[in-house]
Amino acid sequence: MDGVGGAAEPVLSLAPHTKNKKTFYNMCGIFGVYNHKEAANITYLGLYALQHRGQESVGIAVSNGKEIMTYVGMGLVADVFDRNVLSKLSGEIAIGHVRYSTSGSSELRNAQPITVKCSVGQISIAHNGNLINADRLRKKLESGGSIFQTNSDTEVILHLLAKTSHSASGIVKGLLQVLPQVRGAYSLLILTPESLIAIRDPWGVRPLCIGKLNSSYVISSESCAFDLIGAKFIREIDPGEIIVIDKKGVSNYFIPVERENYAYCIFEFIYFSRPDSKVFGQTVHMVRKRLGHELFKENPIPADMVISIPDSANSVAIGYAEASRIPFDTGLIRNHYVGRTFIEPKQSIRDFGAKIKYNPVKELLNNKRIVVLDDSIVRGTTSRKLIRMLRSAGAKEIHLNISCPPIKHPCFYGIDTPTEKELIASTYSVNEICEFIEADSLHYISLEGMIRATGMNGKDFCLACFTGKYPIGRG
Repeated sequence: MDGVGGAAEPVLSLAPHTKNKKTFYNMCGIFGVYNHKEAANITYLGLYALQHRGQESVGIAVSNGKEIMTYVGMGLVADVFDRNVLSKLSGEIAIGHVRYSTSGSSELRNAQPITVKCSVGQISIAHNGNLINADRLRKKLESGGSIFQTNSDTEVILHLLAKTSHSASGIVKGLLQVLPQVRGAYSLLILTPESLIAIRDPWGVRPLCIGKLNSSYVISSESCAFDLIGAKFIREIDPGEIIVIDKKGVSNYFIPVERENYAYCIFEFIYFSRPDSKVFGQTVHMVRKRLGHELFKENPIPADMVISIPDSANSVAIGYAEASRIPFDTGLIRNHYVGRTFIEPKQSIRDFGAKIKYNPVKELLNNKRIVVLDDSIVRGTTSRKLIRMLRSAGAKEIHLNISCPPIKHPCFYGIDTPTEKELIASTYSVNEICEFIEADSLHYISLEGMIRATGMNGKDFCLACFTGKYPIGRG
């Protein structure tokens, strides 16, 4: 683990971490604060609210006006940071990051924020997203003499910025020169000794918003972090917007990139964002309830009970129950304290991975016809285990409804997805998937129904994982 202090020293790799790719994983969450005497503590709380966006590593960088101090570690926010660590991170400007690796392996050296000293001075960066042309840019930079400390695509932006001739005071000029060169998804927070800079890519793939906490400004991936610290939500940062907060106040600029439409990631509604967040101008909980309404319109099923696969499908199940007037109940209990690893007994337990996370309420499910709501099916193996679990609990009929269309293509914009051949819907029909997962019926929401539930223009979404049409390209 890095100690408190100035920045980027090579770090020994930890033991390899094997990811469980039975579902999609979002990459990161970022949080920043300007002009607060407890900047590190406020950032800690902001990251705590964003923990669902990444659980592999966490870091905070703080400026005292002269230098940047950085502390990063592997694990959850509350495990890495304690009072002793936070007390050493003194300053009134800070940025923080929680990470799930999509580009770059799960190692301490890839934890963010990344802090370096370069031609523009001392600088720290935190990134949510994925650059599709990072490999090509990295090779070009390395051929020109750049030496990389990590294998994260985020460091590419730092090296490009270091190649500009602008000083720290002219960092915006450097960014306006660098950012048109990178393609993909990026919501960025940049910390200099005297300023906080927030950037959202021109397609707006990942969310980013700005708020006010008394006389302080706060930036977050999701608005739910503002609620925890008592900050007022101001607005979402526009796609392509650069916001600079310093002693002069707040100023904004725009990245000179042409595009026809936005490319908002629709999985922010389906899975990633917390239901109490406002994303892309919509409250996530309300969008998910409307997904449930649409599912019932498309697939009305006579049943005794509606349940969800907790937690991302809870709001969808409530919506389905509202529309169908079938009672909603908690048929599965989720264990929220399952970490990244656990010890399985030597004597094998069938479907142990699913059982350690979920447990059915048998008295509730016995001899019932149930409609089950879930957010997605990736490989199908987890769905099959859950169906078997519900069947063992006594469910008479199990009808699975999914709040997104079949996922047939991988993501290149910051979601960790299996390869196309590993996605069950890319190879098998809905009927074949239904037979594999052992449900009585299976229904995916239609593309049109999903878009209708958002209340937004479908042209402004990235739907590549369903359609194979990538709005920013593949690399």
